[in-house]
Amino acid sequence: MKKIVIYTPISHSEQVREVIGMTGGGKIGKYSFCSFSTKGIGRFKPEEGASPHIGSVGKLEAVEEERIEFVCDDNLVNQVVSAIKKVHPYEEVALDVYNLENL
Repeated sequence: MKKIVIYTPISHSEQVREVIGMTGGGKIGKYSFCSFSTKGIGRFKPEEGASPHIGSVGKLEAVEEERIEFVCDDNLVNQVVSAIKKVHPYEEVALDVYNLENL
């Protein structure tokens, strides 16, 4: 099992959670669409050549974002991440994938 953590602007958090569940992420036992979210501020500065969804090249930006974390079977990671990238508005999607121990 893996744990995937994704950061998305609040405006797209429901859409991202939906695609996670539809592709098999967030399944725990007999439950599906499981995730945990916290809100915070994402900060970034688009550099030359970037095509930002929010903000302007060369200008520091702060956006209210949601951190969404969920578990995922190893064999579904690539499929789930690919699906997230199709609906996520950012040019560069910030996400982490962690190994989980089975105890």
